[in-house]
Parts: sequence; structure tokens; C-alpha cells
Amino acid sequence: MDQNVGRVDRWIRILVGLALLSLLVWAEGNLKWLGLVGLIPLLTAAAGRCPLYSLCGISTCPVKKGK
Repeated sequence: MDQNVGRVDRWIRILVGLALLSLLVWAEGNLKWLGLVGLIPLLTAAAGRCPLYSLCGISTCPVKKGK
């Protein structure tokens, strides 16, 4: 499977994922569940692949030369 998440996109996903995960520690009440949503951008950044991007035909990866 080809990757469809580029380098800058990965770093943004990591930062957003960590920020959302921090809600598990800092948030009170109903906002704590948003912390678990932070796993989604972290997992897509680790895999380098976003299923939503695949459905929409989007890729932020640079085109590899020589293919």
C-alpha cells in the first residue's frame, strides 16, 4: 500500500494527536472522551496512510521520481 500522508502532514497529525490525548489528563467532565480521539491522528501518522484521504483521492506525499 502506498503512503498518502506527507512529512508536514505527519507532524501536524502528531501534534494534534498529542494535544487531544492531553485532554485525558487535563480536561474535566464530558471533554475527556475527546482525548481518545487523539489516537486516530497518531495512528494515521505512524502508518503514513489515511483512509479518509484514500476515499477522497487525496495525497500529501511528494511524488516519487523514477516510478
